[in-house]
This record gives sequence, structure tokens and C-alpha cells, in this order.
Amino acid sequence: MSPDLHAEARRQIEICNACRYCEGYCAVFPALMRQTVFADGDITQLANLCHNCRGCYYACQYTPPHEFALNLPGILAEVRQDSWERLAWPAPLARRFHESGVALAGALIVGIALIFLALTALRPASGEGFYAYLSHGAMVAIFAPAFLMPLAAIGVALGRYWREVGGGALRLRHLRAALGDAARLRNLGGGQGQGCNFEIEDRFSDRRRRAHQALVLGFLLCFGATSAGTVMHYLMDWPAPYPLLSLPKLLGVPGGMLMVAGAAGLVHLKLRAERELGSARVWGGEIGFILLLGIVAATGLALMAFGGAVWLALHLGAVLSFFLLMPYSKMVHGFYRLAALAADARAREARGSADAAD
Repeated sequence: MSPDLHAEARRQIEICNACRYCEGYCAVFPALMRQTVFADGDITQLANLCHNCRGCYYACQYTPPHEFALNLPGILAEVRQDSWERLAWPAPLARRFHESGVALAGALIVGIALIFLALTALRPASGEGFYAYLSHGAMVAIFAPAFLMPLAAIGVALGRYWREVGGGALRLRHLRAALGDAARLRNLGGGQGQGCNFEIEDRFSDRRRRAHQALVLGFLLCFGATSAGTVMHYLMDWPAPYPLLSLPKLLGVPGGMLMVAGAAGLVHLKLRAERELGSARVWGGEIGFILLLGIVAATGLALMAFGGAVWLALHLGAVLSFFLLMPYSKMVHGFYRLAALAADARAREARGSADAAD
């Protein structure tokens, strides 16, 4: 973390800690109020707890033109972005794809081109559905390393994050609490459950939470569809293509539709939001990542509806790009946020035990 960024984040956090007006807004404020001195790792942890709902900004009496000039969502977004780039492995890739939607688009084009090349060079002698264009073995050879290697890179980054924030020994109950908060998106609830202020200033709205939930649920349904297809292929000797009322289609079609709807909703809200309350430097990369998710889902639905080599190449190219960019795009925020929520659950438990002992 740069010294200037670190100093400004500490200045604003200490003012918030003295004021305490926003105590009930989200997990950030109870966490910062548990202490009075903030090490570098503490600031990184608070930044990754922040969901950028912006409710604290619109409620704050010390925002510009006040001389304190507080913009806590903005400075935490900058620290959070710095942590994703600094802790990524290998680090040089992160800044490029986080910052630039053009770089993401370039990666998508390259991914699609590689799949077209694979379709040309590896076309099997026989097969049904998309296996007529690319065999199952070739798909596994391409996508297994493209999925597993980025997960390994994310694992290295999360290990670095956990050491930096002093996460300590993690128990199943901490992870369970974190998963519960993440599933409900509790920290987008505005403190009283009325929603956040992301796109419409001092009015509350649940639209961002609903769009996030639609996108995540759609993603999980699509992952379930792929998993069901894998089980059917290997354990039931039932390769694709699958009929409309089969489990892969029953999960994949609504999943794809939810992903498209969620991505469209998030782009709409992002276009309406004030850029200076987030990390303006990476605005283009964030929009590009959301659009990439929408493209993955839309091309998957088109492939189901129309079939053919072109839609297969477009869809698989988008999926390949998404997998390879996971550690170096906004996708990584989900992993960091889950780690931050788990560390916070552990810290709350430790504080409760200490208070009980006193």
C-alpha cells in the first residue's frame, strides 16, 4: 500500500471512529470501533469488509465541502483495489485487467480466437451436439487447467491476504457465518434492512442487492448445470446433448437468464452511480467484467437455442476468458469478501469472549 493512500485511509477511519454516527450501517463500523489503533492489515481488512453501499457517505456531516473532506467509501475502495492488485499472483497481470475494459475485451477476443482454432484443428470424426465440433476430451484438456490454475492463483492471493490481516485460526463456524452474510448480502441492507444508497443518493434501494443476488444465483445454477452434466456423462454414460426437461437444461436456462438480468441491472446501476465514491481508476475494468459475465450467459443461452460452431466458439471463448481472468478481474472480490467476513466473524467471537471474561 502506498504511504499516501495508507495515511489518508487511516485519517478518515480515525475520524469515523471518533464520530460513530454510522455504527449500524454495515460490518465496517462495528469492526473499526473494536479498536483505536489501526495497523496496515487492519485497514486492508476494513476495506474488504466494505461493500461500497455508500450509505455512510450520504449520512455523513463531514463530507466535502467540510474541511475533513471524508469520503470513506471512496478511500476504502482504493485500498481494497490496491490489495487485490498487490496480493495477486502473479501481480503484474492484475493492474492491467482491473483497470481496463479494453484489456478485458482483448482477452475475450483472444479466447474466442483460440476456441475457433481448436474447433478447426481438433474437430472429431463423429459426435452429437457441440461434441460434433469439439470432443469431450479436447474440452477437458482446454478447460480443466484454465479453471484450476486460476483457482490456485486465487488461493495464493488469499493466503497472502489472511497473513496480512492477521486472520488467525479459522473454524467452520466462522466460515458458516461468512457464507450466511454473503448469501443474504446483509451488508447491502443499509443497516436497517431498507437497502443501500449506491445509485440514488440519499434514498434507499434494494436494487443493487437484488441484481447481485440474481447474478450469483444464476451463476450457481449454471455451475450446477455443468456439474449435473459431468455426473451424467461419467457416471450415467449419458453424454450431451440433453433434452429440455433434463437437469442440465432445467438449471442452465433459468441460470443463464438470471445472469443476464443481474449483469444488465448492475451495469445500469453502475452507470448511474457517482464514480468518485468508488475506485474511479478501475471503473472501465469493472464495467468490462460485468459485461463479460453477461456475455458468458447470453452466448450460452444462444448456443442452447441455435447450436452451431459459431455460437459454440463464442460461448466457449467467453468462458475461457472468464476462467483465465478470475484472479485479475473484479471476480476476485467475492473470494476476498468472503475471507474478510470470515475474519470478522472470528474477531467478533474473540471480542465477545474477552468481554465475557471481563
